[in-house]
Amino acid sequence: MTQTIETLNPPGLILPPGVYEVPHLKQATDEEFDNTPMEERGKQIPTPCGYKILCAIPKAEDTFENSSIVKADVVKKNEEIGTTILFVVAVGPQAYKDPEKFPDGPWCKEGDFILVRTYTGTRFKIRGTEWRLINDDQVEATVSDPRGITRAAA
Repeated sequence: MTQTIETLNPPGLILPPGVYEVPHLKQATDEEFDNTPMEERGKQIPTPCGYKILCAIPKAEDTFENSSIVKADVVKKNEEIGTTILFVVAVGPQAYKDPEKFPDGPWCKEGDFILVRTYTGTRFKIRGTEWRLINDDQVEATVSDPRGITRAAA
């Protein structure tokens, strides 16, 4: 069976402005989307499949460390994109299930801050906010307090 864009998207789904045009799906204005109930907006956040882990990227600080100097937007964006700290939002059903690969159990859980390599995973945005899907074995450490941890400069 050939799948079309119509069969890949459930009818009635409200898309945020500027995502893509699909004839049977309503493109919401910013105001309509902002007034959509949170449980409906949450349908845009993907559920990780298999051994994937869904992570949010913490927002970069507005000022430089120990300073009141405000960072330029491009500096904050680059810090967020190149971050090594992620926040675990959801863990796929097969993550950490291989007893040979993970004899001591899961390396992280929902709600943990984790340390990963820079640019790890599949990067995507939902309404301008970047998210990552990473493999379960890409977690290098858990971090109890991520404040102050930054990527080392060259």
